[in-house]
Amino acid sequence: MVFSGLAEKLQETFRKLRGKGRLTEADVDEALKEVRRALLDADVNFRVVKDFQARVRERAVGSDVLASLTPAQQVVKIVHDELAALMGGTQSKINLASKPPTVVMMVGLHGAGKTTTSAKLANLMRKQGRRPLLVAADVYRPAAIKQLQVLGRQLDMPVFSMGDGASPVDIVRAAREYAVSNGRDMVIIDTAGRLHVDEDLMAELEAVKKAVHPHEILLVVDAMTGQVAVEVAESFNGRLGLDGVVLTKLDGDTRGGAALSVKAVTGCPVKFVGTGEKLDALESFHPDRMADRILGMGDVLTLIEKAQASFDAERVEKLNKKIRSMEFTLEDFLQQIQEVKKLGPIQQLLGMIPGLGSAKKLKQIGEIDEKELVYVEAIIKSMTPWERSHPHEINGSRRKRIARGSGTTVQDVNRLIKQFEQTKKMMKQFSEMEKSIKKSGRKGINPFPQMGKRDLF
Repeated sequence: MVFSGLAEKLQETFRKLRGKGRLTEADVDEALKEVRRALLDADVNFRVVKDFQARVRERAVGSDVLASLTPAQQVVKIVHDELAALMGGTQSKINLASKPPTVVMMVGLHGAGKTTTSAKLANLMRKQGRRPLLVAADVYRPAAIKQLQVLGRQLDMPVFSMGDGASPVDIVRAAREYAVSNGRDMVIIDTAGRLHVDEDLMAELEAVKKAVHPHEILLVVDAMTGQVAVEVAESFNGRLGLDGVVLTKLDGDTRGGAALSVKAVTGCPVKFVGTGEKLDALESFHPDRMADRILGMGDVLTLIEKAQASFDAERVEKLNKKIRSMEFTLEDFLQQIQEVKKLGPIQQLLGMIPGLGSAKKLKQIGEIDEKELVYVEAIIKSMTPWERSHPHEINGSRRKRIARGSGTTVQDVNRLIKQFEQTKKMMKQFSEMEKSIKKSGRKGINPFPQMGKRDLF
């Protein structure tokens, strides 16, 4: 999980702080030493850490904090606010042209993931009502144009190309004209990867910029490279004047140093983050929400946005009616598994839930093997429609057949059926409790009974 190491250390530091009641300056200084160590371990730029520590201390040792009834909470709030400010403060959006098309130029090193990120960005912009055109301007890497065309077909998105014999400057000029004549209001240019010290290739990027005057120049960098990513951002910003940064592979970066350093060092905000390999795994970057997650406060807003984007409201309402009327079947259960999988890795989703978002809680839960969901799907798909609706009536011979068809064991089938029946009973209890609460008009009742630890399915 992103920032897992930093999150665990910061949350442990603040747990100790909360146990002290009233705080002294010495308590704050000791806590800030721990924060400093945690940030350096997370590969955050040394100058950034020094400035961050000074700002937090200046605010935290004020009389309004040390004399308050909840000084530890005040310190946590200050650290939260400063973390968010460090990453840009608020969400930084794409600069849209007053007269379309908006031209977005994607730049970066070799292997940073520009081509895939260009396709992901086009997909995200389309969801926001734009009509993007992808432009294959990488004429150097073998099969780069083909890769973008394949991604374009997967997204049903047009890709403009003039082959690898044309110059990038000619390609981008022609692409812009094509976009205007074909009603495309956004042009996303996939340029070739290059080292920031390669004078000729950097000059070529400057020529491309001069040719089409992009409204947005985004640097794509691998978050897992840490401080190298920040150095690259500095160099590209000096030559081109970046408008923002896209951090790829953030889901695989447990330290998070690049995300925390790049804005402070370069002045360029992180605008998007890659959170997986799928073409919908690109998210707008929200500094305040990321600060919430680092401090174990969850990220409910992002979770809700993911759910709204993935779930069909009409299907959800039908499912609710089925649950209330006790008509919930294994077919419905299968549909729900498939809907949840669209949201992303389960471990990532758990990190967005307040209370479960803390490093300590996630450690207690442990790594969730998502292969278990694959087995559940296989078992249910091996059943007939009648069996999915009447799991309690599935006899021994049917269970053997289902196990053979799904590549699992009879014990796996038994466990799924048993836990599904238990889930139905629990849903019935919740439904009756909900009716009881509505009938009595009482509020403040906890509807969740104490439950023992169960398997995933």
